[in-house]
Amino acid sequence: MTPRLASPAKAAPDAYQAMLDLEQTIAAGGLEHSLLELVKIRVSQINGCAYCLHMHAADARKAGEREVRLHLLAAWRESSLFSPRERAALTWAESLTRIEQTQASDADYAVLKAQFTETEQVNLTFAIGAINVWNRLAVGFRSAHPAGPSRVAA
Repeated sequence: MTPRLASPAKAAPDAYQAMLDLEQTIAAGGLEHSLLELVKIRVSQINGCAYCLHMHAADARKAGEREVRLHLLAAWRESSLFSPRERAALTWAESLTRIEQTQASDADYAVLKAQFTETEQVNLTFAIGAINVWNRLAVGFRSAHPAGPSRVAA
């Protein structure tokens, strides 16, 4: 795969910095780091973003996430390894990522509302939106993931 741009960050530094600032705000918003990483990985699986899958799987492992959960994340609905809160976040992540199909259904929102405060709902929704933007940058511009297991910044 040949990248279409050498560096989206250099091409649009102000917009890129705004995304980094949003990420910092989301990280400080009170949601569990492990939950955010699961959401980022699941959304990246749906969007087929190898760059983000590589990055967030490495980040999740570094934070102590178990390999078995990473392997089963694509089939989380059939696995007993995910908590009700994680299931609610993953339901909402899938619903918003596939919004043209789901229209963010009332049933999906009810699952979210049962596990998250209003503030957490909004912060999670921002996190889902942000990873979708990152996926579109990486997939759209054909950003190649690093060959090795470690995380490399864009």
